[in-house]
Amino acid sequence: MADTTSGMSTSRQAAAGYGLRAGAVAVGAIVLATLLWVAAGEAEWVMTVPAWMVIPLADWVSVGMDWLMRDAAILGVSVRDVLRGFSSILAIPLDVALAALARGAEIPFGAVDIVLPPFSWIGVAIAALIAAWQLGGRRLTILTALTLAYLVLFGQWVSAMTTFASIAVAVPIGVGLGLVLGILAFMKPSVERALTPVLDLMQTVPVFAYLVPVLVMFGFGPVSAMVATVIYATPPMVRMTIVALRGVPPETLEFGTMAGCTRLQMIWRILLPSARSGLMVGANQVVMLSLNMVIIASMIGAGGLGYDVLTALRRLQIGAGLEAGVAITLIAIVVDRFGQALSTGAARQADLPLRWILPAVLVAFTVLAVFVPALAVPPDYLTVSTSSFWDAVMTWINVELYDFLNAIKTFLLIYVLLPAKRLLLALPWIWVVGVLAALGWSIGGLRLAALVALLCLFIALTGFWEPAMVAVYLCGVAVIIAAAIGIPVGVLSAKSERVHGVTAVVVDTLQTMPSFVYLIPVVMLFQVGDFAALVAIVAYAVAPAIRYTDHGIRGVSAEVLEGARMMGCTPRQILWRIQLPLALPEILVGLNQTIMMALSMLVITALVGTRDLGQEVYIALTQADIGQGLVAGLCVAAIAIIADRLIKAAVARRRANLADT
Repeated sequence: MADTTSGMSTSRQAAAGYGLRAGAVAVGAIVLATLLWVAAGEAEWVMTVPAWMVIPLADWVSVGMDWLMRDAAILGVSVRDVLRGFSSILAIPLDVALAALARGAEIPFGAVDIVLPPFSWIGVAIAALIAAWQLGGRRLTILTALTLAYLVLFGQWVSAMTTFASIAVAVPIGVGLGLVLGILAFMKPSVERALTPVLDLMQTVPVFAYLVPVLVMFGFGPVSAMVATVIYATPPMVRMTIVALRGVPPETLEFGTMAGCTRLQMIWRILLPSARSGLMVGANQVVMLSLNMVIIASMIGAGGLGYDVLTALRRLQIGAGLEAGVAITLIAIVVDRFGQALSTGAARQADLPLRWILPAVLVAFTVLAVFVPALAVPPDYLTVSTSSFWDAVMTWINVELYDFLNAIKTFLLIYVLLPAKRLLLALPWIWVVGVLAALGWSIGGLRLAALVALLCLFIALTGFWEPAMVAVYLCGVAVIIAAAIGIPVGVLSAKSERVHGVTAVVVDTLQTMPSFVYLIPVVMLFQVGDFAALVAIVAYAVAPAIRYTDHGIRGVSAEVLEGARMMGCTPRQILWRIQLPLALPEILVGLNQTIMMALSMLVITALVGTRDLGQEVYIALTQADIGQGLVAGLCVAAIAIIADRLIKAAVARRRANLADT
């Protein structure tokens, strides 16, 4: 026992010594950078990146893409023709899905064309309710029924089926691709090392950044939208496949080896069935991200609900946009609940043979729809709309509450936003690079410091330093406000089951609502500009701060709390001196997710008049400038990676300190 205590004491002393040395180096670097700044005065090369240092990477990328699409060839066939052929192949299942769910089809038969209607809406509804009852019971059935009723009553059925058609093709491709890559990464560490930075970029580069190259390579239309959706939604499946396969117990693998399984049999008959629960979680994430992509994908040719929301946003039709946005949100919630039911193994407990009953229901009602047109598509007399009501509400708010809302907007602009923006833009770029590198050294050592410095230099030397600082200012203020709201709400949620029930519903809704939907009421209330963007970012990014704080507070062991009460601690002391310090790693993880969501919302807010990296990416999309879009997107990814690595290092150090104590 004495030896163990001595060892722990030695480890704590070593960690403390390293922390002091790293902190001293960091402080010294910051002081040195500050002295250089002061000594240089306002030298131009200190304040702004000299023009001779800027690398024209955006131009190089654009020239390279032009060469690829015009002159490059594979075995004598131009790359352009290869990509167009691949696009034609992908269009086949997409056209079939659209015909089955939304459009129907015409089949030439001699002199007469046979018109086949899409699946009957009654048949689809009944099949969905049967599946919901079998997989999730009463609660999932009620939720599914309410969602279906909403789609019918508010005239969203055809648009929803168009969206489902693209999702039905994109999701299997994303799941299959992610599964294959995850298996390869699990089997070969070299593949995982190569995939990790690629996956990081795919999850941090704004979607708009690769819409332009996708548009150039595959043309305008639903296929391009589907390809962009697959790129956006595949990374979680790869990561979850790796995690799930690593979680298979060693005893299971030993059993497969003793049974004489080949490598292929080991994968398909042992590993994948054993990792089914984790794989279903990954597949569910692919579905959710695909639904989150529907509005953005509509900008390059996808139809459906996303196109309806985008059109309403452009016309500032708050009612129509909210109705379509709520439809996407309800669908996302239902799909998420179906995914949870499948991941828990409920499908294996089903009493009815769903694989036979569901197609039979669809076919039977579709045949009836040939003779009864009202069964094919929801009739117009069932449709209602609240669009005029919401438009009237927004008009009333703008008239009656204008002075109050404008006062809040003016106060935050004058005393918070503009000072923060001027401060960041006034900082010398060399000083910022040095300070962030020193911070990385103090938290995570030399490797983290080098990574942070290189990413900062990438932003500076590609000519996007000033837009990057505007992006940091906007996201930074939004994250501070989101944390100031989310952490107290998370604490209250952890303390009260009633509050927890309410916040769980609110957080689920916030995380499933498409990002574009936030812009509609924000623009109607606050017009365009930085403040409107700030409000939209805060609303979109506050959910992780609430959820992870709640989870962290609830994760504090009951024994620790009981010991604190026995020592006479008050509830306030327990919260501030025990629960919050012990929950700090989870709270920091939530803060990290808040930053990631704020950055992902950055490009969306370019539509309301910001002047940052998001605007650079959006301008590149409108001008089909591949180089500018990709490089600006990579700069956003660099900011995200810097924040992610610094916070993860802080979390790791905090958890190590908690483990030692």
